[in-house]
Amino acid sequence: MRNVFRLKQTLPREETPKSKESRRIVRIFSWSSFLNDMGSDMIFAIWPLFVTSFAGVNMEILGLIDGIGEAIVSISQAVSGYVSDRLRKRKIFIWTGYALAVLSRIGYALSTTWHWLIPFRILDRSGKMRGSPRDAIIADVSTNENRGRNFGILRMMDNLGAVFGIIFAIIFIQYLGYKTVFLIATIPSVLATLLIIIFVKERPLAKTKLFKGIRLSNLNRNFRLFMLLSTIFALGSFSYSFLLIYAKNFGFAVTFVPVLYLIFTVVASILSIPFGKLADKIGRKKVVGISFLAWAFTCLALIFLRSNFGLIIIFILYGIHLSAKDVSQRTFVSELAPAQFRASGLGGFQMVVGLVALPSSLMAGFLWEKAGILVPLYFSIALTAIAFFLLLFIKDTKINEGAL
Repeated sequence: MRNVFRLKQTLPREETPKSKESRRIVRIFSWSSFLNDMGSDMIFAIWPLFVTSFAGVNMEILGLIDGIGEAIVSISQAVSGYVSDRLRKRKIFIWTGYALAVLSRIGYALSTTWHWLIPFRILDRSGKMRGSPRDAIIADVSTNENRGRNFGILRMMDNLGAVFGIIFAIIFIQYLGYKTVFLIATIPSVLATLLIIIFVKERPLAKTKLFKGIRLSNLNRNFRLFMLLSTIFALGSFSYSFLLIYAKNFGFAVTFVPVLYLIFTVVASILSIPFGKLADKIGRKKVVGISFLAWAFTCLALIFLRSNFGLIIIFILYGIHLSAKDVSQRTFVSELAPAQFRASGLGGFQMVVGLVALPSSLMAGFLWEKAGILVPLYFSIALTAIAFFLLLFIKDTKINEGAL
């Protein structure tokens, strides 16, 4: 009897219609993310080089443009998350976000001065309105046992699409030039838009009698503390553009700089699912801590390593940081927020954390220009240490759905 019981325990569970639908949803969003990120990273791999090719652009202006972009990301995700919960709709925000990305890339290609990049950067980053509603759907169709893995799959496909986009940019930038590459980058995002419109059906969401929105005072202590420490960390974590310009100044050829971008993107792609599974196994908090440590080591490597091999190590560490942070943060926040307000919680978190990207990038650019590259690095390490210390006081979220 004991052997029979063990045999039953090892038999695979029959897949339910709900689990099949969950896998289908994750698969569609993963492929749409793959396509859009393929287009995005045709641009992002050469973005800092493109921006600094305009007359009169220095590191402060690059920091300003990147900072504005990240701030817009935060606002767009918060607004779309709130409105999505209020209207009880998700799909329209997702395909509209991809469509805005298409329009912005056409704008980049038509820009003749760096000033025109700002409105199109705002349009581009406004397309991130898709993030909170999409992540809310992923969280809703997942369980505590596979939520980290599902977000890991999504991030893996994000980064895998980025790998293809970067390779395209590396091969063709010298033949086509910036603006032609940007126009070609619209094609994958058009396909991503159509994929969502045609194959995603709007799921009816449970309606509440009165929508009051999500308030900070109604969130538990864990959520508030996690938002605080994540904001502190974000204040010191500058844009990847600074790493690429550092590599260029170090002596890497302009045509090789996108290869460094490719390195950290490949690392992030490979590790996204493992970190998602690790978050499901050991908890979200520990993986967030790993991401903080990886960033601190990235900064330390920038300070002490002075070789081509050392620079490659820096971009590998940055890829580890990105994959651990993206997966664990999304999973953590989606579980800390009340289930009926997941999109609002995810969007609100991204807004608060992301709004500091503007002063963060501006500060990093200013310190770089006025005091040298080492000063923003030491500043970032100090804030990372504070955030890591506060993380010790957070309770993990491997809890039952009903406790959220």
